[in-house]
Amino acid sequence: MIKQQLHTRLMGSSFELIVVEENEPVAIKKLQEGAAEIRRIEALLTEFSPDSQTSLLNRHAGVHPVRTDPEVLQLIRRCLHLSAITQGAFDISASALKALYNFKEKQACVPEAALLSDTLAAVGHRHIHLSGDTVFLSKKGMRIGFGAIGKGYAADKVRSLWKSQGVRAGVINASGDLTAWGLQPDGTPWRVGIADPRDPSRILLWLPVDDAAVATSGNYEQYFEIDGIRYSHNIDPRTGIPVRGIKSVTIISPSAELSDALATAVTVMGATAGLHLIDQLPEVHGIIIDEKDHLLSSKNITTHAHN
Repeated sequence: MIKQQLHTRLMGSSFELIVVEENEPVAIKKLQEGAAEIRRIEALLTEFSPDSQTSLLNRHAGVHPVRTDPEVLQLIRRCLHLSAITQGAFDISASALKALYNFKEKQACVPEAALLSDTLAAVGHRHIHLSGDTVFLSKKGMRIGFGAIGKGYAADKVRSLWKSQGVRAGVINASGDLTAWGLQPDGTPWRVGIADPRDPSRILLWLPVDDAAVATSGNYEQYFEIDGIRYSHNIDPRTGIPVRGIKSVTIISPSAELSDALATAVTVMGATAGLHLIDQLPEVHGIIIDEKDHLLSSKNITTHAHN
């Protein structure tokens, strides 16, 4: 068995695709098909193409319902369910809030109260209405975006595709959010490292990953600071304020989509409420590093210190 890899940039992120196959030509074909599937999903979900489902919905916000692709409709339905179980901490309509801040330049900027209030009026999963094969964003100025769940969804779709083709082991890694199954060619399990928020080049812990997905949301790449307090690029959809208090959240679950979304939601919810939620969800585990560098974990999780 050989391990074949493909590195590519898709959905605004660096993707690493890995398959374990018996011969190189078959492996290369599978990798190309995996990348094509991610491109297909990107075309459906991107906010940056006028023809995407997301752009069509945003363009008609507050105007009329839009007939929506069944695949996107089902994804939105699952997003609304996640909004319900996280009490609004996960919300695909929070996109409009991101335009109020500049995290990439690490510039501390706080929007004026009136602007924040006006923007918040067009945010809220309760304003997303599904009926038959249509979706209606009922507020003018509403914007949805799949940035907190899209990469995970794409990873799950590639995993399903490859498994249906008989791929016995593989990895889809989207900038550190990783789904994996089977074993490496040497018979050892895949494993994923959790970065030390104080020094992201250093691995704090590692986790074995077998038929599971791991996603991390951290405040050490995109953030700004005011009076020595770091605000993460994750914004609380209920208040419009960037989140503070947590350095990183790592979620392990059977689904990359779920891990991706919950990593964001738990960051917003905070450590106590977040761990309470994780412990109620079957086959879901979490590791939180708070602003004081305390490592908190859900029940029934095994980690290994990095040597």
